[in-house]
Amino acid sequence: MEYRPLGLTGLRVSAISFGCVELGIPYGIGVRRPEDMLPEAEAIALLRGALERGITFFDTAPAYGASERLLGQAFAGIRDRVVLCTKCPRLTDGDGNVLPPRALRERLCASVESSCHALGTDVIDVLMLHHAEERVILGDEAAVAFAELKRQGLIRASGVSTYPGGMTPTVLGSGRWDVIQVAINLMDQRDVAHLEAAAAAGVGVIARSVLLKGVLTDRGGALHPALQRIQEHRDRCCAALPPGLDLAAFATRFVLGLPGVSSVVLGIDRRAYLDAALEAARGGALPPELQRSARELAFEDPAFIDLHRWHVRGWLT
Repeated sequence: MEYRPLGLTGLRVSAISFGCVELGIPYGIGVRRPEDMLPEAEAIALLRGALERGITFFDTAPAYGASERLLGQAFAGIRDRVVLCTKCPRLTDGDGNVLPPRALRERLCASVESSCHALGTDVIDVLMLHHAEERVILGDEAAVAFAELKRQGLIRASGVSTYPGGMTPTVLGSGRWDVIQVAINLMDQRDVAHLEAAAAAGVGVIARSVLLKGVLTDRGGALHPALQRIQEHRDRCCAALPPGLDLAAFATRFVLGLPGVSSVVLGIDRRAYLDAALEAARGGALPPELQRSARELAFEDPAFIDLHRWHVRGWLT
């Protein structure tokens, strides 16, 4: 496993990070009910197995159901061996206005306290805004509150999770945040354009949605009819694969090879997926000619790629 600096945070993280959403809530293609999920004892064993095999960076959130608690149980007594990234709820009211400073601090502190309790830790390595609105990113209230949490030793680094075509340039331009989590994959490469600016600013980059919620794996071979264009483009991606490399490995290694990416989040809820993630990590970045070919595989209408909307409409089943 390769270990990379997370921007200027002082943290070093495994190039592959363990995405925990699938351990906490039904998520992804073919996972509809709790019965489709990994039993908790097996989930804890999977987390421990990932650490023993070199993955040290784990990504979770309160919104991911039981995942924080499972991480806390898995790493009880060995907390110092892992880097934990979790998130906080929206810091706006029902009308989209930034909460007043006192209310904002109370919501943020309550979230941190709850996450620390679940994770079994006194400090969160990376705390991120989960659904970040522009007024929160640019305003003083959240930045001041996060800075206070760092001063108190409750968090080590602050971050923002963004969506393509939206807030990434705003986050980087603000100069207020240590880490940014962006969605980048073979089909949606919009945020690749911002990686150079992130590196220049010393901002750590975590890449998520690398496998497009399973579309860029062997589970994506028969998508909902509403995703016919995605299905056809996926077929083109498969046709471009070199011998001996499957789509998931190709997609993972493409993002691993993008300059400035500190870690690639992969959702893992099966031993086979852990094995595949580690195999991709061993392969490292694609050779330059394959990396250039992969850059040509961006979907022609990236604005159509909206995993939340696909999920709400039942297109990922």
